[in-house]
Amino acid sequence: MPGSGNPHTRLRVALTVFFALDGFVFAGWVVRIPAIKEQTNASSSALGLALLGVSAGAVVTMMVTGHLCRRFGSHLMTVICGVLLSLSVALPPLTHSAVALGAVLLLFGAAYGGINVAFNSAAVDLVRALQRPVMPSFHAAFSLGGMIGAGLGALVAGALTPTQHLLGLTLTGLLVTGLAGRTLLRIPPPTSPESAPREQSTPRRPGSRTRPLVITFGLIALCTAYGEGALADWSALHLEQDLDATAGAAAVGYSCFALAMTIGRLTGSRLLERLGQTRTLVYGGTTAAVGMLLGALAPALWAALLGFVITGLGLANLFPIAVERAGALAGPDGVAIASTLGYGGMLLGPPAIGFMADWFSLPTALTSVAALAASAALIAVVTRRAAAG
Repeated sequence: MPGSGNPHTRLRVALTVFFALDGFVFAGWVVRIPAIKEQTNASSSALGLALLGVSAGAVVTMMVTGHLCRRFGSHLMTVICGVLLSLSVALPPLTHSAVALGAVLLLFGAAYGGINVAFNSAAVDLVRALQRPVMPSFHAAFSLGGMIGAGLGALVAGALTPTQHLLGLTLTGLLVTGLAGRTLLRIPPPTSPESAPREQSTPRRPGSRTRPLVITFGLIALCTAYGEGALADWSALHLEQDLDATAGAAAVGYSCFALAMTIGRLTGSRLLERLGQTRTLVYGGTTAAVGMLLGALAPALWAALLGFVITGLGLANLFPIAVERAGALAGPDGVAIASTLGYGGMLLGPPAIGFMADWFSLPTALTSVAALAASAALIAVVTRRAAAG
């Protein structure tokens, strides 16, 4: 196998595996949040603050990993972060307080943020070399991994303890990292075609006119990431606590959302060709708002699950479009601004939902996802002329 096949093809397969592994491991942790909340006797607010550790660790590490990728290579950093992610996912069930859980999730979030920067950097290099828009396929693999991880979690929730389940994820992650990592370490990052460096040697920077638009698209990314983070951290608890679902049925909620995200991203390129970017943003945000209202307020489990599916289809392509448009306006600086705001939304989501759940109720708190999705659609409508110009 090492000597056979096109290196670009083998590299694409290996990166796809890492994207899928990331989604698989993250979803495995997510579906065990209700059990670990009970184990730590944490209130909704305390759990929200503990969950903040994942986002905080990720954001801090993302700033550092870019430098490490430039120094040591994105392939090596992907493998290292894959090992760290696999090891750290086993730690949450070993804690017995919200403070300890938050500290452990800081480590898990650091590994999660690091691997996301590393394999996205590697994927960007490959996309440039292939000169084909294959990036959505990587993100679809992440969503597919999340769906499988959540589905498996639903199956084993009644049979395995959180400790046994997440330790199994550790062993699986280390095995997959070892196998796919060999390809990454053996194949050097692909070089761009001759024409690419000249096109990208003078990236645009946000000026007085473009900066407000770049920030606007960053706000769309923020609204989207807020929803993704909220559903990842709170969907299972909502179904179990508010709709009396079993642990297995509750875990299906995130699996449905992840499946819808996968389908939405696999069909995203075709949708963009047919509707254009602005209409895709408007329709996506509106669809997600309607779906989340159903998912949060429905009195029946089946209706809530349907709402999660609709939400996933709506949110699927908002973040990629927002970041791409920011990049078209201001080059790498635009991408950086929009991405930072986007991950700020993921940082804000879990604790905000937790506090609102204590003040009002969890279903009411989850309607904030619908409000922000609708805001994303409204922003796209208001700025459509300026963006076109």
